Amino acid sequence: MATPMEEDPLEVAAAPPADVAGGGAKDGDKPDAPPMESESDSSDSDDEGDAGDELRIQALERALLEQPLDYESHVQLIQCLRKSGNIEKLRAAREEMNKYFPLTPKMWQEWAKDEISLSSGRGSFDDTEKLYERGVQEYLSIKLWRDYLDYVEEHDQSVSQCSQSGLSKMRDLYERAITAGGLHVTEGSKLWEAYREYEMAILTISDGNDEEKAKQVQRVRALFHRQLSVPLADIESTLAAHKSWEAEEGNTRDPDSQIDDVPPNVLSAYKKASEMYTARKQYEDQLSDAAESEANKLQIFLKYIKFEESFGDPARVQVLYERAVSELPVSSDLWMGYTSYLDRTLKVPAILKSVYHRATRNCTWVSDLWVCYLLSLERIRASEDELRHVFELAIQCSFPSMNEYLNIYLTRVDSLRRRMPTGLDFELIRQTFVDAAEFLSPQLGIEELLLLHAYRAKLECNIGKDIAAARGVWENVLKKSGSVLEVWQHYISMEIEMGHTHEARSLYKRCYSKKFTGSGSEAVCHAWIRFEREHGTLDDYDLAIKKVTPRLKELIMFKAQQEAKSDPSSAPKETSYANDSSQKRKPSQMTSKVQPPAKKRKDNPPKKTVSSDDHRLKEQSADSRRQEAGEVSRGKAEAPVEMKVEGDSKGGNTSSNQPKPYVYSDKCTAYMSNIDLKATELHIRGFFSDIGGVVDIRLLRDRFTKKSRGLAYVDFSDKDHLEAAIRKNKQKLLSKKVSIAPSDPSKSKKNREAGTSAKGQDKLPSGGEHGENAPVEGSSGKEMPKGETKITGKNTLFAPRALVKPLGWNKKDEKPDVAAEELKSNDEFRNLLLKK
Repeated sequence: MATPMEEDPLEVAAAPPADVAGGGAKDGDKPDAPPMESESDSSDSDDEGDAGDELRIQALERALLEQPLDYESHVQLIQCLRKSGNIEKLRAAREEMNKYFPLTPKMWQEWAKDEISLSSGRGSFDDTEKLYERGVQEYLSIKLWRDYLDYVEEHDQSVSQCSQSGLSKMRDLYERAITAGGLHVTEGSKLWEAYREYEMAILTISDGNDEEKAKQVQRVRALFHRQLSVPLADIESTLAAHKSWEAEEGNTRDPDSQIDDVPPNVLSAYKKASEMYTARKQYEDQLSDAAESEANKLQIFLKYIKFEESFGDPARVQVLYERAVSELPVSSDLWMGYTSYLDRTLKVPAILKSVYHRATRNCTWVSDLWVCYLLSLERIRASEDELRHVFELAIQCSFPSMNEYLNIYLTRVDSLRRRMPTGLDFELIRQTFVDAAEFLSPQLGIEELLLLHAYRAKLECNIGKDIAAARGVWENVLKKSGSVLEVWQHYISMEIEMGHTHEARSLYKRCYSKKFTGSGSEAVCHAWIRFEREHGTLDDYDLAIKKVTPRLKELIMFKAQQEAKSDPSSAPKETSYANDSSQKRKPSQMTSKVQPPAKKRKDNPPKKTVSSDDHRLKEQSADSRRQEAGEVSRGKAEAPVEMKVEGDSKGGNTSSNQPKPYVYSDKCTAYMSNIDLKATELHIRGFFSDIGGVVDIRLLRDRFTKKSRGLAYVDFSDKDHLEAAIRKNKQKLLSKKVSIAPSDPSKSKKNREAGTSAKGQDKLPSGGEHGENAPVEGSSGKEMPKGETKITGKNTLFAPRALVKPLGWNKKDEKPDVAAEELKSNDEFRNLLLKK
């Protein structure tokens, strides 16, 4: 492959472009000179082509200045420079690319070929030799190794002169090549053959004594024996070559026999190698198929590697991994598997460093590789400078998410913490935390960074012995994220672990009245009480109860209000008619329901309805109103209560002749909640415009302010559109993620029927001690005497006070048990608090 030595160096230097581009004429094949009259036309076209190439080179150079990690631009620039023949720029371009990326074996071969064509003198030989050394360490390539061996054998004077130093150098180089690729099943025999041929050539030209010649014969024989023990593709031809050579040396009786005169140990190794090759042939045949895609090749390699690992030969597994990453250099699965295998088995520092270095250059975007790289360097006791260098390279890479940068920083801190006994300064850890917070804070939320802050505060206390610095960490976090419960919890936990109860109590006093998301506010109140129970005095406990009790009552009331707003069907109702959940949803064209008798006595409907029981008692007399009232809401019930009021009154009684109100069936209706209060029907219709099918939109509004309550019912034309709407659950409408679910009208339907009809026969517990049930019969076609009320259903929570006997009713004297009522009201909240 090398340029012939007799060629004039100046002539070669003047014509590298044609040779480099691969389009030049071979030696001795010089074309005839073209006619003189065509030289001007040819020169004009060449000038135009050169100008175009120069413009393209300039454009690629500008592109690489802006994006130095653009792999394709590097490749194209090198190709253009090879064509133009600008060898200085070509060298610089190759060095710049290799600064960021490993070069392929083919690119190393081209680079070495270009340098050889311009080489002259010992200095050029050394530079080219270094190029080959760099190339064979990037990827495993049998061709590149053969070129390297041929170049040294031909151009190194000490080797060509067969001096003792030259022989040692060449043999060492061949042994390195055998170690790197001698186990390559399909191509490894090329290296063995080159090694044998070199030793045979030495044997041929040696004119020393018989002892030296015998040693050389033994070297050749040993190479044959070593090769015959390796499962290679052409192992049978190797055995035939061995027999032929032994016959030439006069050491065989039957040259035609394949096994005669072969030592038993060599024959045994040969048979074992043949069996091993037969077992691996299926994988080699699959890999040799050029039609296989990269994904299929990856799977074949992984199966092949698993097969080799089962035999427990690290050298064979390593060579197979090298083959795999050479063909699939950007497969992170291969590199992760390769490095993990070396960490488990070989644990050789030089090999680990080399493989991790190449892995991170090929897959810079895989943060797990960088983490494993740092851990591996720490295992082999690498220096702090080397660890810092790898860490700085890692944080300069582009990872898919910011959490991966966080993992890199935490790995670095872990390493520094573990090596503190070796004399490292704690300021290194502190500065790493500062850099991490500065780098990650703009991109990550407090939830993701909480681990980093907690880690730093703990190390400030345990290693730095600076409690003020640890508190400063949390105080700085509270300035930005004081509404995050977890920050307070970590801060308080740190103070408790160190035994600083006074400081922990001060933190509870600062945060118990804050508003946290979810049930965080209640949690911190109960946590304070537990803290005082375990660590405080009686006065501290009483103070906590005094502070926490009104706060918890406030939170319970607020929670009840929020539940009433978010779930209209569970909201308190003034009467079974006026506050029916379906009444809030009926359109303007619907007929109004008949008012209950209690309301008809006023002749005109009230302007406002009041849900307070105390206010209703002030307006109604105890005897007459209780007999005519509808349902009275007491809170949420486990089951609906059906009531029927019949009798003569001014308003008349309910009957089947009254027009029935229109009720939505909700068969194709979606229930929306958590709607932005600024959203209107038009916004909701636009939200569903991509699926269509919207028939009607009912946005629930406050009866007094007429403002949106953040709830809506949306009717669709069919179930397909309804299902499509439900799939938009948790998507944003304006600034909030809305919740969408199928509407379930079953509960509200029962509420609508309450007070208007009683079907079948139910039982209602009387106020007795054992809950005796009184059967009640009723139907819509019969009338009851005035003032009588029938109740059906098992739950009396919504029944009028006149009909349900209160807690503590004394059955003997028919009087309420006042002590029981007081006990219930006084202990209700305390029991709830203790349960929490």
